[in-house]
Amino acid sequence: MEIIQSRRRFLAGLSAAGAASLVGVQQSLPSEPPPETTSVRRRAAAEPPPETTRIRLVRIPSICQAPQYVAEELLRSEGFTEVHYLQKEGTADIAPALASGEADLSAHFAAPLLLSLEAGDPIVILAGLHVGCFELFGTDRIQSIRDLKGKTVAVPALDSSRYVFLAAMTAYVGLDLHKDIHFVTHPGPESIRLLSEGKIDAYLGFPPEPQEMRDRQIGHVVISSTVDRPWSQYFCCMLAGNREFVRTYPVATKRALRAILKAADFCASEPEQSAQYLVEQGYTRRYDHALQVIKGLPYGWREYSAEDTLRFYALRLHEVGMLKSTPRSSWPKAPTGASSAN
Repeated sequence: MEIIQSRRRFLAGLSAAGAASLVGVQQSLPSEPPPETTSVRRRAAAEPPPETTRIRLVRIPSICQAPQYVAEELLRSEGFTEVHYLQKEGTADIAPALASGEADLSAHFAAPLLLSLEAGDPIVILAGLHVGCFELFGTDRIQSIRDLKGKTVAVPALDSSRYVFLAAMTAYVGLDLHKDIHFVTHPGPESIRLLSEGKIDAYLGFPPEPQEMRDRQIGHVVISSTVDRPWSQYFCCMLAGNREFVRTYPVATKRALRAILKAADFCASEPEQSAQYLVEQGYTRRYDHALQVIKGLPYGWREYSAEDTLRFYALRLHEVGMLKSTPRSSWPKAPTGASSAN
């Protein structure tokens, strides 16, 4: 009975937050205040239904993806009768799932999305979602990114989002990714153990790992992309879609984006209910860790620029040689109907 009542409170809060949220989804992420609720409701009611009632998103063991999970009921209110979450091991699986058409939409780190686009993968970047996520933990030997020179750093794989983020960070401070740092590959739990034993010098944590490491007093935070500049000025996770899905189902794409961004608003305004939902639905085990992540991440997606984010990471990846093409002065817009939900 307690679980049923909790779910009812969650749905009531989600509905209220959704009604007051900004419905427009624009790639430029304007800073103007949202339109009045009555006008928003009229426009939503006047929209055609989604061309498909099935939506497939990616599920990975990361709390920072909370809006994508919290959005399930909002997606149903947008006309999706089949909402599927595809279980994947980690961030490296997101772009392949989108490119193959196995998944329709998903949040993913901006930098690897750029690499996928240059590789010709049929993926469209649609909007920004939130800042933050990554935290670089080090031993006492590491007090800044420059201290990584000559040191050993663990990543899950050399094609992982963590490795790409470290590439961007090292390029920003002038280190040579390939010559100055010794990378080793280990699963997250093994990397955390090695750091606690002093057998590696640094590890880039991803929620809920940083929360667990702080609990266990393993290492210390060298850089947090949530609060440290310049990383805190740009989106970490952005919403992307399979190109064919976006082109074929523009109304469905617009409605799905609206649901996820409403869910981001709900996470920002109701972190306790959002964290409880993640625990009850099995996305994470510990409520305290979920609450720390949701309270700590800036889900104010209107405050940042998607285009600036793409330029920033494109420049960093170009500097390190991971991105061959030179960033353009402006990025192509999403297909008509996907980038705007007025």
